[in-house]
Amino acid sequence: MSHEHVSYLELLARGAATEAYDRPVLLARASGAGPEALAGLEEAKQLALRVRAELEGRRRREAELSALFATAHDLAGLRDLDAVLRAIVQRARALLGTEVSYLSLNDPVAGDTYMRVTEGSVSARFQQVRLGMGEGLGGLVAQTARPYVTDDYFGDERFQHTRTIDTAVRDEGLVAILGVPLTLGSQVIGVLFAADRRARVFEREQVALLGSFAAHAAVAIDTANLLAETRSALAELERANDIIREHSAVIERASEVHDRLSELVLRGGGVHDVAEAVSEVLGGTVDFTETTAGAARRAGGHAVRDGDDWVAAVSAGGELLGALVLRGRPDLDPVDLRTLERAALVTSLLLLARRSAGEAEQRVRGELLDDLLDAPDRDRRLLRERAARLRTDSDAPHVVLAARIDRAGPAVGTEQPGRESADRQRLWSAASHLAATRHGLASARDGGTVLLLPLGPGEDAALLARQTAAQLGGALCEPVTVGASAPVRAPLDHPDQVAGAYQEARRCLDALRLLHRAGEGAAAEDLGFLGLLLADSRDIGGFVERTIGQVVAYDERRGTDLLRTLDAYFASGMSPARTKDDLHVHVNTVAQRLERVGRLLGPDWQSPPRALEIQLALRLHALAAPPARG
Repeated sequence: MSHEHVSYLELLARGAATEAYDRPVLLARASGAGPEALAGLEEAKQLALRVRAELEGRRRREAELSALFATAHDLAGLRDLDAVLRAIVQRARALLGTEVSYLSLNDPVAGDTYMRVTEGSVSARFQQVRLGMGEGLGGLVAQTARPYVTDDYFGDERFQHTRTIDTAVRDEGLVAILGVPLTLGSQVIGVLFAADRRARVFEREQVALLGSFAAHAAVAIDTANLLAETRSALAELERANDIIREHSAVIERASEVHDRLSELVLRGGGVHDVAEAVSEVLGGTVDFTETTAGAARRAGGHAVRDGDDWVAAVSAGGELLGALVLRGRPDLDPVDLRTLERAALVTSLLLLARRSAGEAEQRVRGELLDDLLDAPDRDRRLLRERAARLRTDSDAPHVVLAARIDRAGPAVGTEQPGRESADRQRLWSAASHLAATRHGLASARDGGTVLLLPLGPGEDAALLARQTAAQLGGALCEPVTVGASAPVRAPLDHPDQVAGAYQEARRCLDALRLLHRAGEGAAAEDLGFLGLLLADSRDIGGFVERTIGQVVAYDERRGTDLLRTLDAYFASGMSPARTKDDLHVHVNTVAQRLERVGRLLGPDWQSPPRALEIQLALRLHALAAPPARG
């Protein structure tokens, strides 16, 4: 083998560039080789170039097959569609030797095409572009379902140019573009592109290679869609199974609570037994309460949500008896809601049964109160014995309360007789229940109800009147107005005082209604000078103390002259300028004294109602004060 042939083998062995194969011929010509030797070298060069091209082709095909195999391997373990598509685009770019590669997909919902994956792109506009169907080189590929290539994008008139696409392509600087279709069956779902920022010719093998990658990309998308549909179907099936299991469990719970409630009714169980049974079955905590009137009133005949709790009204004949409150189960199945409502119905039946059993006792309580009002000369020993049987604390101070329903609507006395009778019955029932719980007495009288209730620690007549109005109004879902008497000490020892106290309570009740304060409770002391006129006790000192007592005390402690300033101020027609003349002081002194009065009596002390009461209190205080020494 000649030295020149060895040179060509070395060039092949180290994969030299094509230009290097001209060197042996040039060296031989320079050394004076003859024509025959030069012809032999030229033949050896061509043979070496053919071998080189064959080796290069084999290496390229090997790389392509390796990339396609890796892509197929990615598809076999498909977990993340974006990752698979990104790998396909990266391999296509590397094997075709292009500067940019990208993949676009059709969006049937939006009716356009969008960039799904890009590799080598540097333009944000290009990476986010959305194209109308049929626009650009990709539109031509999608319409024909065939590959298309252009070596000069902007000079190619075979496809539809748009400002949006051309601006994005110009931003990226692309010149030569190859696009091949992504097809599923006969439908084109997108396009795979390879592009350069310089003019170039894409060979047939490169077009075929990009088409192979496009086929893999279409398979990946189809596989991912099938997997998504399968996962969705499995999730739906799992949800359906969960619903079936949960519904079955709910039905079992409803059946169990039905059996337990039936057993409770038959063996004479109580309200708290019902609450305990429902708590165990529903898995939360159920309590019976009489103080959830607001939420229970909204509930009507259904359970309603109150924050994280559920409230079911316990009512009968339009009267709200209380509510069942379920805690610890914020999310409740509709069947469980019906279970709670059924428990509320059973509770109302039990309460009605208990009430019917207690109505005899309520009538006895009413008869005792009627005797105190109508026959105060009865034997006091017998009265005490009857009160003891009713567990009434006859030695404590009591207050007589007169109550009536005051709803908005027709004037008093114009309601239908049937409605009035029903109202009186409901009010008497609620008042009797309240009296029994407070160890007092109640009776229907004069179109309303009268109660005799003991005062608790820290209570006075006014507070008891307000509490009674709120409790009766909440139970009946109607405004109930309540007037209270002054306290009666040991009413069974002084039965003659009860009738007078009732008349005082009636006068307070009438005054509240005239003052348009329906639904409130008050005693004479709450009504200012009007209360002074209504009260039997004529507690003048108490009225003066409640009205101007703080000013009197301030003058006594500090030696000031606020009372005289107040008197002069009202006498002068509430004019500070005339007041300072009467008192012979500076107007600033008057202003400072009146400001002090305002801090003691409150900011509304000059309002007409307050001013009238203050002037009356000033006169009564002056009458009660000892005469000044001369």
